[in-house]
Amino acid sequence: MGPVPTLDEADAAGLEAAYRQAREGFAEGGVPIGASLAEDGRVVATGRNLRVQEGDPTAHGEITCLRHAGRRTGYRSTTLYTTLAPCAMCAGAIVQFRIPRVVIGEATTFGGHLDLLRAHGTEVLVADDPRCRDLMTEFQRRSPRVWAEDIGD
Repeated sequence: MGPVPTLDEADAAGLEAAYRQAREGFAEGGVPIGASLAEDGRVVATGRNLRVQEGDPTAHGEITCLRHAGRRTGYRSTTLYTTLAPCAMCAGAIVQFRIPRVVIGEATTFGGHLDLLRAHGTEVLVADDPRCRDLMTEFQRRSPRVWAEDIGD
C-alpha cells in the first residue's frame, strides 16, 4: 500500500468529521462508517452508514453524505473523506459525480474498490488511521452477520 501519508490540516479535519460520524453510527447500533464532503478545504456535509437504523440497503456512509450535500452543479473542487475503503456502490457514486479526490481512513478491514476509483482518475489517499481500523475491527467482531449483510456477503 505504500508509506502512510501525513495529512494536512484540512484533510485531518475532514477525516475527523467522518470518524465522528462513524462513532455516532456505532453508538446507534449501526455499521460504523462515516463520511464527510469538503469543498475548498471546508466540510460542507457529513453522513454515516444508516442501513441498520433506517432499514435502507443503500444508506451507506458515503451515500448519505452525498444526500446531505444536496444538489450541486459539480464536485470538481471537493474531497470525500470516508473512514473505510468504499464498496462498489459508493465507489460508483464517486466516479459518477467525478469527485476528484478521496481520503480513506483505512483499507485493512475491507479493501474496497480502490482500483475502480484510480482507473477513473480519482486521487486516492489511504491514511491508515488506527482509530478507524480499531472501530471497524470491533464492529466486525461484535456483529459479523450485519457486516456480511452490509457488503453483500
